[in-house]
Amino acid sequence: MRVQAILKNFRMSPQKMRELVRQIQGLPALQAQAILAVVSRKSARVVEKTLASAIANAHDLKANNARYRDIKPEQLKVLEAVAGAAPTYKRSQPKARGSAGPILKRGCHIRIVLSDGQDE
Repeated sequence: MRVQAILKNFRMSPQKMRELVRQIQGLPALQAQAILAVVSRKSARVVEKTLASAIANAHDLKANNARYRDIKPEQLKVLEAVAGAAPTYKRSQPKARGSAGPILKRGCHIRIVLSDGQDE
């Protein structure tokens, strides 16, 4: 069984987000939550919320579907954690002699996929 949570258009560069997301890939979900709780970065709070949302999605699936009644949060593992690029806002900064320099305000999408190891 696979469960996912997606956060779209978060205003942080994907490069900064990938540094953190790579650390939790392949870990058990509860251990990944514990790691994210002690990391002191803005991106950690966002990834932690997205991971909590994925765990809640698994809980909802368990509550609403008789096939998945035996799923426990301890069994869930982070199968995939990806930070991709979102649309970039382009602005300009005034420079010398009337020219303009570009400012790129980057954004990212975060996708976390959990699995219990029993894929169909």
